[in-house]
Amino acid sequence: MKAIRRFTVRTVLPEELSALGRLAANLRWVWHAPTREVFAAVDPALWESVGRDPYRMLGEVGRERLAELRADAAFRARLGEAAADLDAYLGEPRWYQGADGAERPRAVAYFSAEYGLAAALPQYSGGLGILAGDHLKSASDLGVPLIGVGLLYRHGYFSQTLSREGWQLESYPEVDPQGLPITRLAGPGGAPAEVGVDLPGGERLTARVWVCRVGRVPLLLLDAVHEGNPPALRAVTDRLYGGGGEHRLRQELLLGVGGVRAVRLYCEIGGHPRPEVFHMNEGHAGFLGLERVREYMDGRGVDGAPLGFAEAVEAARAGTVFTTHTPVPAGIDRFPRGLVLAHLAGDSPAVPGLPADRVLELGAEDYPGGDPDVFNMAVMGMRLAQRANGVSRLHGAVSRGMFQGLWPGFDPDEVPIGSVTNGVHARTWVAEEAQELAAAMVDDSAEFNRPEGWRKVVRADEGELWRMRRTLRERLVAETRARLRASWRARGASGAELGWIDGVLDPDVLTIGFARRVPSYKRLTLMLRDRDRLTRMLLHPDRPVQIVVAGKAHPADEGGKRLIQEIVRFSDRPEVRHRIVFLPDYDMDLAASLVQGSDVWLNNPLRPLEASGTSGMKSALNGGLNLSVRDGWWDEWFDGSNGWAIPTADGVSDPDRRDDLEARALYELIEDRVAPLFYDADGDGLPKRWLEMVKHTLVSLGPKVLATRMVQDYVAGYYQGAAASSRALLEDGAAGARELAAWKARVRAGWPGVRIEHVEAGGIDAGTGEPPQAGGALDLSATVLLGDLDPDDVQVEALVGRVDADDRLVAPAVAVLERTGGAQGQHRYTGSAPLTRAGSGGYTVRVLPRHPALRSAAEMGLVAVPEPHRGMEDGIVLR
Repeated sequence: MKAIRRFTVRTVLPEELSALGRLAANLRWVWHAPTREVFAAVDPALWESVGRDPYRMLGEVGRERLAELRADAAFRARLGEAAADLDAYLGEPRWYQGADGAERPRAVAYFSAEYGLAAALPQYSGGLGILAGDHLKSASDLGVPLIGVGLLYRHGYFSQTLSREGWQLESYPEVDPQGLPITRLAGPGGAPAEVGVDLPGGERLTARVWVCRVGRVPLLLLDAVHEGNPPALRAVTDRLYGGGGEHRLRQELLLGVGGVRAVRLYCEIGGHPRPEVFHMNEGHAGFLGLERVREYMDGRGVDGAPLGFAEAVEAARAGTVFTTHTPVPAGIDRFPRGLVLAHLAGDSPAVPGLPADRVLELGAEDYPGGDPDVFNMAVMGMRLAQRANGVSRLHGAVSRGMFQGLWPGFDPDEVPIGSVTNGVHARTWVAEEAQELAAAMVDDSAEFNRPEGWRKVVRADEGELWRMRRTLRERLVAETRARLRASWRARGASGAELGWIDGVLDPDVLTIGFARRVPSYKRLTLMLRDRDRLTRMLLHPDRPVQIVVAGKAHPADEGGKRLIQEIVRFSDRPEVRHRIVFLPDYDMDLAASLVQGSDVWLNNPLRPLEASGTSGMKSALNGGLNLSVRDGWWDEWFDGSNGWAIPTADGVSDPDRRDDLEARALYELIEDRVAPLFYDADGDGLPKRWLEMVKHTLVSLGPKVLATRMVQDYVAGYYQGAAASSRALLEDGAAGARELAAWKARVRAGWPGVRIEHVEAGGIDAGTGEPPQAGGALDLSATVLLGDLDPDDVQVEALVGRVDADDRLVAPAVAVLERTGGAQGQHRYTGSAPLTRAGSGGYTVRVLPRHPALRSAAEMGLVAVPEPHRGMEDGIVLR
């Protein structure tokens, strides 16, 4: 008989062992091995049976064992040391406090729809959540005063099993908050703290707030499952990425609007510094910008009169950072315009007091190719954040092209979207054996932020390094067999049918890992393009290869499920099933085993559709090598010797032909370069050239792929600037925000009157004089009409450089022209631009808005350029 509801009964710990509860309640144990060792010592067998989950273990350990531990002086001493270490970690100054932090924000609020912190807290689906979890952990290690905000999903994402035929099946086990390492935020008098969001029809969605301690970082999780909500509203936080459009919209309203209110409540109750910077990790959190606008319109955070809508938008966006993670428009949440209007207007709007028409403009796709009937969450995020970024250098470039329509008249390179390449939290993902090997060679952990520290690591004995790699491979083999056996039992097989699993994989065979979500662009089945050739590689008599595959398709993605079935059916074939395995229910624990135990990490997406990817980074830190298409992070950090780049057929339009060509290139790399190098061992059994490649990988990638580097990049490149901009606009009663909004309104109104009347270039246009020479300069003058605007409102620039076949300037040099005269709206600007190379070139002049509070001249999307004329059409030739 099935229970109708789960609940958790917690163990009452003796006073002498109470520190166990405090250690379990802070997720630092996820990345702190000495704390995990304390819990393992409580009951080693129970520790393994509960999946190494301290919170769960404390709910199941017996009283007799607790009595034994209470009397065990040695255990109590270890426990005391672990507790003291946690106290020191939480209280001591760290990087953020140690550097010159005058301009650093007092606090940062970080919003994400999912967080991958531990398998014990199933609140993630894939890379976005794992990245968010690593961001919080690294912020904690660095001492960044960050508050995380998310939702508590009572059914998480989903658990994956396979049918007998290899089809993905989903189930949604209920998550009991009482059994998780989280505590309920209490308000005055001890009652549960709540936040609410109004909905159409006079309904009000309320959520209670749970706090998860991630080292020094509090993560606030909003939970709609409580008796104060009717059943339909309790379902808002049932599943991650579940439900239809209205369900998702309400999730995102709760995350953004309710999340800001939860932050305010948490700071008020606990005395935490109020965040100056708000970071949206993808568009799911975009509504936080509207709530912050409402706060300023209500006078909150303003020393003086409340702000108007336009003024509040400027104040809010100055302190907001938006990170996009998708390289394709299909990955963005877009809601019907009418559905959004119903939730943001009417008698009970989610964010009261905002003009509905102005709000809808923020998410409007009012650019060529846009859909006027949808509200785009990423577009709103871009418009409500003064600072935006992609998650790798290549993804930044892709994003600038994808969102170029928001900044009409500007080339993609000038679109104000930067990049911070993702990183990984090393202590979460690097095997303990590898951490111990590194610690033995490097005394100061800060050295791992520089190549010098990794050079010390690779001085370790090569035999010891190779033995470590075999240990990790052997562990992966053991886990693969255990998971595969469980999978086949779930598929209906009897134990008598599964004896063959004892021979699956070999700890001495080259092991390739391949695991990810399963959208079509990640090409799970590219390896199957030539199944006979793959079979020959798997069964090679001297250089065999074995492959471990894992991944989940979205429950609504039938195409992704078919891809999984293809790989499962191939791996079920008796002749190869000992060499290729698909493991269902890909989670953080399985991911750790794969990145630690794989010799090679395979990644073959359609370029450039991988925003970043981080699994290959984790593999590299464990001594693995990458075999990847040059996409995401690999495009910028592959150096020719730290792995292998799969050639891509970028110019081929036929997708089947492209896949055939790239699969053939993949096979050739494995057969001709990867496998021979792995099996080329010396007399001591050591593959010297392979190990040299591993060591070079550690030195070249080690400092770069760390999430501490990533968070430091965000602090220096985004958070500090956002805090400074916010302070500048809010000081003196928000005089800066008021002035900037008024200035923008005046410039937009006057911009139609801005025109470039005439341009001359050093003798070229008149057809006189010698052609300009490379190394010299091109003298330019322009007559500009400014209409109602003042010269201080604009900047006039000359752009000179090479031109392509369509006469478009390619990477032009930019020179500011100075005003040298004029009156009554007509002004003359002159200057010179350097000529750096010979050949065919061109020039133009443009007028841009100018204001000290603008982060980029392109920010307003306004530009005036000359009408084409003979001088521009003819171009110039530099000699």
